[in-house]
Amino acid sequence: MLSRFFNFVEIRTKITSTFTFFMTIGLLLYQKQEVNWKLSFLFFVSMFLFDLTTTAINNYIDTKDNEQKLPFGRKTALVLIYVLLGVSILTGLILAMLSDVVILIIGGICFLCGILYTYGPVPISRMPLGEVISGAFYGIMIPFILLYLNTPSGTYLLLEYNLETVRITLQIVPILQLLLFSVIPFCVTANIMLANNICDLKKDILVKRHTLPYYIGDRALLLFAFGYYLTYFATVAMVILKILSPLCLLNLFTIIPVQKNINAFFKKQEKAATFIVAIKNFIIIMGTTTVLIFISTLI
Repeated sequence: MLSRFFNFVEIRTKITSTFTFFMTIGLLLYQKQEVNWKLSFLFFVSMFLFDLTTTAINNYIDTKDNEQKLPFGRKTALVLIYVLLGVSILTGLILAMLSDVVILIIGGICFLCGILYTYGPVPISRMPLGEVISGAFYGIMIPFILLYLNTPSGTYLLLEYNLETVRITLQIVPILQLLLFSVIPFCVTANIMLANNICDLKKDILVKRHTLPYYIGDRALLLFAFGYYLTYFATVAMVILKILSPLCLLNLFTIIPVQKNINAFFKKQEKAATFIVAIKNFIIIMGTTTVLIFISTLI
């Protein structure tokens, strides 16, 4: 039963959210920022359960369209989706009640986009925006929410409102630092979907699914490689700006196995044979960076 559930929600793919979460926790600790573990834990639960929900919805819809079988009956699968969605929403609402309206608004946007990613008349995953949206919500929104919850009010933005006006004050430097930090999870997450869409291009064309590779052709491979190179530029920039410790420059050595995987994908773009390189590169880059940040907090 449990193994079928894990298969239904593709538990192995949840590295995208968990790695980004712990990488951001590492940044907070390195910057000697006091962590509110209760709020952070509530956010992790809501985030993780909703990540499971979106995958379950995607599999439920895809198996309906391609007539493949689910690990459960369709009624059971639908109940599981509702339970996961309900608990994740409830946890998110508790988190918003314990924090402020900004978390409620940002969380609501995340939930809406997560559902529309695979559900609706034109799901986001079937559009050329899929890579950007997935990269943004995993790579930017997770760090933003976690940093917002664990820093003093107004560090990143301040929302003031009454019956007549709404005022949003953005702190430019912290926001830019957040965006720079988000480059790494954004790129490696977007590249997982990009690799998937490159491998499925011919099949997607047959079902009139026009993803990014459909529009940019062979340049999709160049974009795939550029995404990884950009993570290394971001690492160097963050060390120079003292966002990260110089120890994190050791991450640059991961370019050797990453480049080997890029070369393998350039030679052959097949789902069964080479899509796995995008997962490997994600683990190599995110895993190494996260470990180095945590080590930096100790020394």
